[in-house]
Amino acid sequence: MTEWILGISAYYHDSAACLLKDGDIFAAAQEERFTRKKHDSGFPRRAVEYCLREAGIGPNDLTHVVFYEKPFIKFERILETFLSISPRGLTQYLQALPLWLTKRLWMHDDIAQELGYEGEVLYAEHHESHAASAFYPSPYTEAAVLTVDGVGEWSTTTIGVGEGNDLRILKELHFPHSLGLLYSAFTYYTGFKVNSAEYKVMGLAPYGEPKYVDAILSELLDLKEDGSLSMNMDYFGYVTGLRMTNSRFDTLFGGPPRQPETPLAQREMDLARSVQVVTEMAMRKLAHHAREITGKENLCMAGGVALNCVANGLLLRDGIFKNIWVQPAAGDAGGAVGAALAVHYRYKNHARKPLPVDSMHGSYLGPCYNRDQIKETLDRFGAKYAEIDGDRYLHSVVDRLAEEKVVGWFQGRMEFGPRALGGRSIIGDPRSRRMQSVMNLKIKYRESFRPFAPSVLAERCAEVFEMEAESPYMLMVAPVREERRIPMTEEQERLFGIDKLNVPRSDVPAITHVDYSARVQTVTRERNGFYYDLIAKFHDRTGCPLLVNTSFNVRGEPIVESPADAYRCFMRTEMDSLAVGPFILDKEGQPPWKEEGDWRKEFELD
Repeated sequence: MTEWILGISAYYHDSAACLLKDGDIFAAAQEERFTRKKHDSGFPRRAVEYCLREAGIGPNDLTHVVFYEKPFIKFERILETFLSISPRGLTQYLQALPLWLTKRLWMHDDIAQELGYEGEVLYAEHHESHAASAFYPSPYTEAAVLTVDGVGEWSTTTIGVGEGNDLRILKELHFPHSLGLLYSAFTYYTGFKVNSAEYKVMGLAPYGEPKYVDAILSELLDLKEDGSLSMNMDYFGYVTGLRMTNSRFDTLFGGPPRQPETPLAQREMDLARSVQVVTEMAMRKLAHHAREITGKENLCMAGGVALNCVANGLLLRDGIFKNIWVQPAAGDAGGAVGAALAVHYRYKNHARKPLPVDSMHGSYLGPCYNRDQIKETLDRFGAKYAEIDGDRYLHSVVDRLAEEKVVGWFQGRMEFGPRALGGRSIIGDPRSRRMQSVMNLKIKYRESFRPFAPSVLAERCAEVFEMEAESPYMLMVAPVREERRIPMTEEQERLFGIDKLNVPRSDVPAITHVDYSARVQTVTRERNGFYYDLIAKFHDRTGCPLLVNTSFNVRGEPIVESPADAYRCFMRTEMDSLAVGPFILDKEGQPPWKEEGDWRKEFELD
């Protein structure tokens, strides 16, 4: 009899569902992709429906349903925290209390009502789910496991060890002391959205100087040699819930937080660089300690801070561990995967046989649309397209890329996690000096300083980047090789901050960040199939073994899920072409786009 286990994460941010079939990750998706509400935190009803539909089963065919954290323990932490600071935080507590008492503490009833599921609901701990999502899909029989995020129930950081199907947490750090919340505090202070835009701080950091590192280490936290830290809560407001930071924080760093959408100043760049440096220091110390207490040569990572690919790249180059594997959905969405796997291996005690690559299937775990479904959508929009087969299709896309055209690429199953990996991507020629600004300002409608990532043929990676290991999920930053860099002139060296943006740094300027680095995705035919073939054809044509790859969405929206989402994004931006299934569309000749009513409901396909 087939064992179906459904994992669910919900109610904080990035709600998601994951379905296992006899321990194999069969399907997984974030709720935001279906509701089109970025970081949707609601119950993942649509994501669950997709998983069940993909499997052809109903709710009561499920062997187990598991939630990714323990609501009663989390509520205990909220209650104890309030009692320790009362009457401060009363407003936040009173706002949260009704939701906890009516829904979150009664998760079984919620799941039964939302899914029509009548069986038992199991619960994993938040960091247990993160740790399981890191270790169990990894290619390692044994590994140290490091999880770092804002906060779960009580834990904010854990070090564990995985051996076979066994996974044990050895050490943990508790709220309110949290590396993730420290980073989020600076995200808030520099004018970006918490739990959403921490990666913007990471991208901004190379434009600044680490001038506030000493202030952070002397005033805000005591960072120990084992990577644990104690935060001075006199500077933070997140315990009371009013703000991430307070007036003492403002005084320390020379003024109030930057207002969102206002111009970035050198102060914000220096703050970003400083908190990034401190984060890297902490992660290195944690990694050294994890190696010391576990004795393992492999490291698995998850939790929101594990998405800090700059820090990940440093750990890889440090050589503390022989191998590093990071869960591609390292944030809370991946908790759904980990919770389900924890039930399969720990609760059910099944044997584990790691796969040579990993068991995330390239993170292509979401919906796939066939030729007829795509054609029906395009016809209903009145779109003009050409249907092309085989190699001619790839050559047609490469023709457009070589002409510096920006192409929307919608192929196969949707990715699970925050990164577009060649299923729902916008792609371009990395040799183009104009590509970064065109994509940022005319396609993505986002901040000009944001870097773009390269997708590179894995076997050619070392020709372009100082990196020997694979980075299949775009979670490692590596330097561009010295011989490919363009040295800055004395005049360019004197530029400050964002003024450095338009100075080309290498012979692939569209993917080379201001510090000569890039967030690399290594692509193999085994894992990435058709996307690999496209890059290989581009390499044959141009001699360049990589493409610019950014997620198929505009600022403020989730990555596209359906052909209708893709066509809408294509028409609402200055994208030149759209490659969707076997069809290629060019902007010229398309009917005028009219944004009217609930278009997505009208064009939705089952």
